[in-house]
Amino acid sequence: MVILPAIDLKDGKAVRLSKGLMDSAKIYSDEPWQVAKRFEQMGSEWLHLVDLNGAFAGEPKNLEQIKKIRDNCNLKMELGGGIRDEDTIKMYLDLGVDRLILGSIAVKKPDFVKEMAKKYPIAVGIDAIDGMVAVEGWAEVSSMKATDLAKEFANAGVEAIICTDVGRDGMLSGINVEFTRSIANASGIPTIASGGLKDIEDIKKLIESDIYGTIVGKAFYEGTLDLEEAFKLTKEGSDE
Repeated sequence: MVILPAIDLKDGKAVRLSKGLMDSAKIYSDEPWQVAKRFEQMGSEWLHLVDLNGAFAGEPKNLEQIKKIRDNCNLKMELGGGIRDEDTIKMYLDLGVDRLILGSIAVKKPDFVKEMAKKYPIAVGIDAIDGMVAVEGWAEVSSMKATDLAKEFANAGVEAIICTDVGRDGMLSGINVEFTRSIANASGIPTIASGGLKDIEDIKKLIESDIYGTIVGKAFYEGTLDLEEAFKLTKEGSDE
């Protein structure tokens, strides 16, 4: 299983939110690139980046920090937040981002996302509240089931689906394995669990459930998960 430690960028700082609410932001670092470097030293291969300001504005807002992170570490980077057109995708790829996450636009313009997935390394972000898709930085809940949206992208060339249970995000309440499995089964696409991961028991559950990957955020920042131990567990699993 792949573990993707997360850095959420707000006003150039590394923060974590609770349930996606911007006014709940807790600052963990004024220098996000130093956090990325630490993840690399701990054995991570990937970094999950979110431009929170961008998610609400619908355009890139933390470019300077993203460039700094790219210049200072060798991690593979996936990035989401406010990517609404092909020019933005190309710009980020030129900056050295390895994969782009398309979220709100996947609900509104699924054909655009499929077209981009044929040309570029694309992940689809599916964020759900009580099983229904949430959009626009989770400020709105749509009338679409998350599993129906996942089915939409089966065989579309999408590299991964990142599914977030918004109600658990940043709450350290435990990962929603069943929800993640339902998205993986509906799409047939490697699925990354996000939202609520708390401790090593969650990592074990995900490995046992044969989930492709998971995002680690607050559990690392608040010290409820030993990230180095988690990396060791996943590597043991892949060696067997």
